[in-house]
Amino acid sequence: MSLPYNPENKESIIQYAKTLRGKTLRQVCDVDLIKNNRKGKGHFGQILEEFFFQYKPNSGSEPDFPIAKLELKSSPLKTLKHSKFQSKERLVLNIINYLEIVNQDFENSTFWKKNAHILLVFYLHVQDADILDYIIKIVDDWSFPKADLEIIKQDWEFIKQKIASGKAHELSEGDTFYLGACTKGATSTTTRKQPFNEIPAKQRAFSLKQGYVNHIIASISNGNDGIYGKLIPNLAVLKTKSLDEIVLEKFVPYYNKTANQIIDELGINLNKNAKHFLANLTKSILGVALDKEIEEFEKAGITLKTIRVNKKGSIKECISFSSFKYTELVTEIWEDSDFKNTIESKFLFVFFEIQDNNYVFQKVKFWNMPHDDIPEAKKVWEHTRNIVNSGNIVKEIMPDGKKATNFMGKTQNRVSHVRPHAQNSADTTPLPVADKLTKANEYTKYSFWLNNTYIKDEVYLK
Repeated sequence: MSLPYNPENKESIIQYAKTLRGKTLRQVCDVDLIKNNRKGKGHFGQILEEFFFQYKPNSGSEPDFPIAKLELKSSPLKTLKHSKFQSKERLVLNIINYLEIVNQDFENSTFWKKNAHILLVFYLHVQDADILDYIIKIVDDWSFPKADLEIIKQDWEFIKQKIASGKAHELSEGDTFYLGACTKGATSTTTRKQPFNEIPAKQRAFSLKQGYVNHIIASISNGNDGIYGKLIPNLAVLKTKSLDEIVLEKFVPYYNKTANQIIDELGINLNKNAKHFLANLTKSILGVALDKEIEEFEKAGITLKTIRVNKKGSIKECISFSSFKYTELVTEIWEDSDFKNTIESKFLFVFFEIQDNNYVFQKVKFWNMPHDDIPEAKKVWEHTRNIVNSGNIVKEIMPDGKKATNFMGKTQNRVSHVRPHAQNSADTTPLPVADKLTKANEYTKYSFWLNNTYIKDEVYLK
């Protein structure tokens, strides 16, 4: 059968793909053929492969267009303010074969052979819409810039070494920076054999983290100009140091110095009464302008948290995350939940001790939640989801009108708890089920928090 492009020629494939822009699968594919040859709805990517590019989907180790050495990937977008697009999720690549990767090096790895050059098709996801009607917004090819590739190599090596150490079952997306190892399977219990350990490991795939996918989208759309400050001065540095080493070295000159001393040494002027004073001070230590985003952190999805510690070593505040939407929470599964993705991501904690009305820099640490603590955090998520789904949020209404809830408090879980994260009581979001006691169809915004005692024990003191 004659194809409308040359599958052996990279440019021919890319130019044919670009005819998708602004169109839907319904417009470019034979819908009757799709209905007659597929059971169920199918996935966007599978339909794209089979009925637009006209080849049978496969999960082999070669790229989708093997002679042209080009891999095809499709991924959903969501719309932000000002009509800008952002990735809806990470970009999942190939399955990790635990038994094979330990005998590979990066240059001849299955990962690199398959993903060195990627043809990307981004479509706008619309809730409850037919996938045939998703509008394709961005189509372009992507090769990794040299600095990014060095960090991806380091990530790949870290994942390989963890597997070689018999710890494939402890892999976490927070282990690495740009290239992750995300769970992948028909169910959350899908497992594979790993070398050097009898414990079955969850099936995982290499993935580009959501922050990195956003960077790709902005780069393709020319939306990165002037918004980033860089931590890595040049490519040569990455040949001898990892990203975390580069970051942590920037803090070395300032240990045990006061905020005033650091400001003087940096020759900067900061508003010490500003809400984000410590965050601004940290950004200045890293050498990034206050009006710029940290490029490497954005790509890696790193959350920067500045923590105040009193003289007795107690952490003043718990760590909050974005408020959740009740209607979305009850439809999530744990493996793909926002909370799991957040706690498995990488954090940079910067600790300042309060001394005589000043802050003294004490410690900096990259951290992601240990494998053994994630089940404890999951208990909070499950409890919260069940409370919302059953309509049992409010336990009682106090004489002063305040509401006591059935959400899990800080004393009920070692790792996490749930509490309000709203501007005021009127800052609400809809409920999927009306609250049984108050009959309300919406409720004050809440979020998951990490306990301050947990941060002290598991991050500050370790």
